[in-house]
Amino acid sequence: QVQLVESGGGLVQPGGSLRLSCAASRSIFSIYVMGWYQQAPGKQRELVATITSGGSTNYADSVKGRFTISRDNAKNTLYLQMDSLKPEDTAVYYCNRIPEGSWGQGTQVTVSS
Repeated sequence: QVQLVESGGGLVQPGGSLRLSCAASRSIFSIYVMGWYQQAPGKQRELVATITSGGSTNYADSVKGRFTISRDNAKNTLYLQMDSLKPEDTAVYYCNRIPEGSWGQGTQVTVSS
């Protein structure tokens, strides 16, 4: 079982940027698809970005053009670069394999002036 630890969240003004990291306890080389999820206040957890072992990516319409998912298999780490942040991006962000395994604690992103 792989353990996941998200980090990099914080408070940022609208239009700002953050880079989230997801550190895995063991190799993610053999995991075909990994993704980032967001859970906003009062909302269900939603998949917003995915990446395959070959580097193919997909994004939800809400973040397309602003967020970039990447993975470094050698470092056992998944990343989410978040640019042009909006207040509606405020949420707890989680990483996971797809299909989902155990959930980590997530990292809080707050976009506010």
